[in-house]
Amino acid sequence: MFSRKSIAASVLRPGLVTGHKAADPDDSPVLEVRADSHLVRAVSYGLGPRFGPMLVFLHEGLGGIAQWKHFPDTLARAAGCNALVYERWGHGGSDRLMGPRKADFMEREAEFALPQILDAFGVEKVILFGHSDGGSIALMFAALYPERTLGVITEAAHVFVEDVSLAGVRAAEARFETSDLAKRLRLYHGDNTESMFHGWADIWLSPEFRDWTIPPETLGAIEAPVLALQGADDDYGTPAQLEKIKAGVGDGAKTVLIPECAHTPHVEARETVMDEVINFIQDLKQESAEAPKSEELDSG
Repeated sequence: MFSRKSIAASVLRPGLVTGHKAADPDDSPVLEVRADSHLVRAVSYGLGPRFGPMLVFLHEGLGGIAQWKHFPDTLARAAGCNALVYERWGHGGSDRLMGPRKADFMEREAEFALPQILDAFGVEKVILFGHSDGGSIALMFAALYPERTLGVITEAAHVFVEDVSLAGVRAAEARFETSDLAKRLRLYHGDNTESMFHGWADIWLSPEFRDWTIPPETLGAIEAPVLALQGADDDYGTPAQLEKIKAGVGDGAKTVLIPECAHTPHVEARETVMDEVINFIQDLKQESAEAPKSEELDSG
């Protein structure tokens, strides 16, 4: 089911995953898991189910494991959770993307890849933390698998395509061609860099993606509590994204618009994000403690 990924031959450095600079590459926590017919790279750490629930991190459109840096480890420890971080197909050390992405790439991730990764790790129920595209995937997973979702945390999630979203992608495309963006991304994605970037930019800018949306009825199928965060200065989306999430999910959703913050709240507004997320998870735990034993938080 698993194969161990050599960290020494990878762009991934162990300290960026575990939070410990002295981590030994020979004790790599990095594994390869087959999901939706592709090998993807994943990292799981923590003290096990007795310590707390599993917090699963879903990266942005140009993201990967190491780009989270110490954040997953720091948040999981502070919140009393275990952590699972993985790279979607085409990113980092996962299988290379072959050909263009399809307009339903996020739906497929939510319906097929993510549940298969959880199954591979023996994890039944999760709290999802999704950034940007990862936040959209988290919302769709929660709608499809309410029985497996304890809570959803999103940063800059998209529920529909805005003009500002497309402008942000076009600006990133220009930076990729004219600045050192490609060089910086190559530190994390190696030989996958070109195909990963164009796979993301091309589908977002394609005519068939212009009307992409997470329908209100899908958001309405989410039963777990949702914490939706967004920077007020996000160059990929407006506060209308939060409004749509709140309208769709209903009373189970809390939205937070963070001032003087752009597209990466866990970097640009770390303290605010940590406070909001830890309080959210503690509330989940409290609700579990008050629920019958069969409904207790369970990481597998």
